[in-house]
Amino acid sequence: MPRRLILLALLVLVTTGAASGKHLYGQYCAHCHDTQSAPDLHGVGALAADFYLRTGYMPLPHLGVQPRRARVTLSDEQIRALVAYAASLGNGPAIPTPHPERGSLSAGQHLFTDHCSGCHQVVAEGGYVTGAVPPQLGDDTPTQIAEAVRIGPYVMPSFTRKAISDAQLDSIIRYVEYARHPDDRGGWSIGHVGPVPEGLVTWFIAAAALVAVCMSVGRRLRA
Repeated sequence: MPRRLILLALLVLVTTGAASGKHLYGQYCAHCHDTQSAPDLHGVGALAADFYLRTGYMPLPHLGVQPRRARVTLSDEQIRALVAYAASLGNGPAIPTPHPERGSLSAGQHLFTDHCSGCHQVVAEGGYVTGAVPPQLGDDTPTQIAEAVRIGPYVMPSFTRKAISDAQLDSIIRYVEYARHPDDRGGWSIGHVGPVPEGLVTWFIAAAALVAVCMSVGRRLRA
């Protein structure tokens, strides 16, 4: 097929998708984004729309609540149409294509520790900050992680390519994927949730051992 016909076919698909997306936008999105204090979508591009729709962050039940990962109620075709419509509202970033296989695991751990672990924990299990609950990253695809880094959903800061390059982002994603199933050579992982439960388990074992020793000594003294 000649290149001109291919480009024409792609243009028709994009135009058709944007028209279908406009109808879906009126059905699912306009109530908040056109009439209330929800963000303006002009210039957000395909990136933000793809992230919020494919994670189930949107549509929100009502304004003012933190977007949380939820069951995606829209079909893949509907999502593509809505993304095409959002992209047609103005120039904006496209959906990224990360390559975590090109990244460095050790560099990714260092970068994640510096930029992300303060909220998500070093093992990407999520955490708590003032006014929000940073999610665990076990269900995010490489594309969704890359999208989140660039747009900064909710209270998360956004990172430009100057702050985190695409190559560094590949390394971060590779580390996040590794952290889901790390090599626990030290033994019991206790859910990979950090030192607090590890310390509590130690105290519980030590307390039980101490009680057992006291009971054993008490029996001997009575005898």
